[in-house]
Amino acid sequence: MVDLPRRAVIRSARLAALPLGYAGRSALGIGKRMGGKSAEAVLSDVQQRTAEQLFRTLGELKGGAMKFGQALSVLEAALPEEASAPYREHLTALQDNAPTMSTQDVRDAIEAGMGPDWRERIVWLDGAAAAAASIGQVHRARWHDGREVAVKVQYPGADEALLGDLRRISMVARGMSPVFPGLDLVPLINELQARAAEELDYALEAQAQEVFAEAFDGDPEIVVPHVVHAEHTVLVTEWMESEGSLARIIAEGTQAERDHYGELLVRFTFAGPARTGMLHADPHPGNFRTIPEPDGTPGRLGVLDFGAVARLPAGTFPPAIGRLLRAALEDDADLLLAGLREEGFVKDGMRVDAEVLLDFLRPFVEPMREDRFRFTRAWMRDQFERLNDPRSPGFTLATKINLPPSYLLIHRTWLGGIGLLCQLEAEAPFRALLEESLPGFAPEAS
Repeated sequence: MVDLPRRAVIRSARLAALPLGYAGRSALGIGKRMGGKSAEAVLSDVQQRTAEQLFRTLGELKGGAMKFGQALSVLEAALPEEASAPYREHLTALQDNAPTMSTQDVRDAIEAGMGPDWRERIVWLDGAAAAAASIGQVHRARWHDGREVAVKVQYPGADEALLGDLRRISMVARGMSPVFPGLDLVPLINELQARAAEELDYALEAQAQEVFAEAFDGDPEIVVPHVVHAEHTVLVTEWMESEGSLARIIAEGTQAERDHYGELLVRFTFAGPARTGMLHADPHPGNFRTIPEPDGTPGRLGVLDFGAVARLPAGTFPPAIGRLLRAALEDDADLLLAGLREEGFVKDGMRVDAEVLLDFLRPFVEPMREDRFRFTRAWMRDQFERLNDPRSPGFTLATKINLPPSYLLIHRTWLGGIGLLCQLEAEAPFRALLEESLPGFAPEAS
C-alpha cells in the first residue's frame, strides 16, 4: 500500500525535519568551506541535498504535503535560477508522478466507496495506476455499458493527511523559507487550507466537472471528460486518450507545442467562467493533457481535476478586474487608484500615491502591451525580484495593498497560470484573449 501514515506524530516528525535538515546541511557546509571547498560548490551541494529531502518527503507523504509541493512547483519559475535549478527535476516529479497504492488496496477503496456490488458496474480494472496525485490515484477501467472510463480513488486516510499536513506545514513554514528565498509561504498554505475540504468531496467535484464537460462539449480546442458515476471517495469519468501532460511539454516540448498549448491554456482559463460560472483553480501541469492531431501536430487540450474551483458570484470574472487592468494599461493612475479603493484593494484612509502605485503595477500589464507576448522564466524572475527589492520605491507600497477574500482564489489561479506559462516559455496573443473573454477589459467603443 502507498505510504500514507495516519498517525499525526509520524507526519509531524517528517515535516518538522525539513527545516532542521536544511539547517544541519548549512552547518556542515560551513565546515566544508573551512576545509577549503568553494562557497559555490558548497551552496550547490546543500541545495541539491535539500531538494532531494524536501520533495521526496512531500511526494511520499502525499496528502497536504504533496499538495503543498505541487503548488510550489508552479511558482518555480519565479525563483532565482541559482535557487530553482537544483529543485527543478524534483519539482517536475511532483507535477506528474507519485508513488501508488497496490491493486488490492485500490479494490478495497472502491468497495468502501461504491459498495460490495461495484464489480457489476466496473467490469474490468487495470491494476496499474494511470496517474497518482496528492489525495488519490486514477486507474483505467471499463464500465458495464462498454465505455472506457477513468476511476479516481481517494487514498484511505486522505482527509486526515490533507487537513493535518497543511496545519503542520503552516507551523514549520517559516523554517522552510531559506529553501525558497523571497517566497512568503504562509498565504499559499492558508489558501490551500481554505479549499481542502472541497477537494476531498468527489461528489462535489463531479458536479463541477459535469458543468464544464457540458459547456465544452464539442469544442474544437478544449476537452473535458463527462462524469459517469460519483461517490464521496470514488469518481468515474469517461476515459480521455492523451499523449501526456503539460509537464512533458515543459521538460521536452518543441516551441510550437509550447506556444500552442500555452495559448489554449489561456483560452480555457478565461473562457471557462463565462461558460460555466466557475474558474478551474488548480493550474497544475498534471491537470492538463495534450491531445495531438492524427498527423502528430499539436491539437486539443484536455482538462482534468475539478476539485478546486472558484464558484464566481456574478457567474463570471468580476468586471472590476478587467476595468482595473485596462486603467493600468492606459496609464490612468487616478482611475486605477479609485478602482482599487472601491474594490477593497486599498483600504479607506490608506495614503497611496497614484503614480507610485501605477509604476508598481505597470509590469503586471506588460504582457498586454504587445500583440504577442512571450512568457519566460527570466521575465517572471525579474518581476519577483523587483517586488522583493527593499530599494525599490514600490517595496513598502506592497504592504499597503490588501487582497479581499473574494479575490483570493482568483489571485492564486492567475499567479499559478502565469507561472505555468513561464515554465512553458510560451508566446500567446494575451491582450486579444483578454479582450475576448475578460469582462471590462475590452476598450470602450468611441
